[in-house]
Amino acid sequence: MLNQLPASIRVRLVALWTTVMFLYVYGDYFALYIPGEAGKLVSGNTLLNNPLKVFAASVLMALPPLVIILSVLARASVARWANIIFGVAFTGNMVLIAVTSMPVTPEVAAYVFYAVMESIVTSGIVWQAWKWPKAA
Repeated sequence: MLNQLPASIRVRLVALWTTVMFLYVYGDYFALYIPGEAGKLVSGNTLLNNPLKVFAASVLMALPPLVIILSVLARASVARWANIIFGVAFTGNMVLIAVTSMPVTPEVAAYVFYAVMESIVTSGIVWQAWKWPKAA
């Protein structure tokens, strides 16, 4: 059996942020399978119904890839704090989405599931960044 070294904190954070991005995309993708939702997208009857909201959502969704870059390229202290700050912000956002989707109906169950999963993963990001080794 090969000795396996533990993944560095930077690699763990990249993996966690990548997971967050996949969960977010899958949550939105599978929401389109709910009867009537794709029609709302086509008609513009969504939360992102004007250019400013689309831009705001775009900025929000650009943050995880930017934190991935920081996690790999920035000094440890900068990367650590970026992960803590954005991890807390994304956790709060996902908890808010899950709570405001209550009560859970069959139509929103998958969406709430993804929001809860993202909350768990982003909490893991905060935990990993908080415990960042001094020598990393």
